[in-house]
Amino acid sequence: MSTRKSFKRPITKTSNPQPQNKKSKDWIIWAAWADRITFEDIKRETGKSEAEVIKIMRSTLKSSSFKLWRRRVHAKSIKNLKKFKQKRLQIRDKSYKKSLANDS
Repeated sequence: MSTRKSFKRPITKTSNPQPQNKKSKDWIIWAAWADRITFEDIKRETGKSEAEVIKIMRSTLKSSSFKLWRRRVHAKSIKNLKKFKQKRLQIRDKSYKKSLANDS
C-alpha cells in the first residue's frame, strides 16, 4: 500500500487582485471597475463621492480607458444602488403584470 502525499490546493491568482489598502487610489480604481461594487460602497469605505471617484478615474486613466469605463458605468444600473433598486422594481412589476395577464 502506498502512502498518499499531502494535497495542497493550488493558489488561484486573479488577473486583478484587490489592493490591500482601502484608502488608496488603487483600491478606488479597482472598486470603480468592479461591477458589483456600487458608488455607495466606495463612499462608505473611502469617503469619496461619485463625483470624486470620476475625477480620480479621469486623472489616472488614459482617455480611451476613461471613456470605456464611463460607457460601462452608465450602462450598468448596478453601480448606483438607487438605480439598481428602481430597475429591479420595474422588472418585478413587468413580470407580475405578465403573470396576471397569463392567469386571465
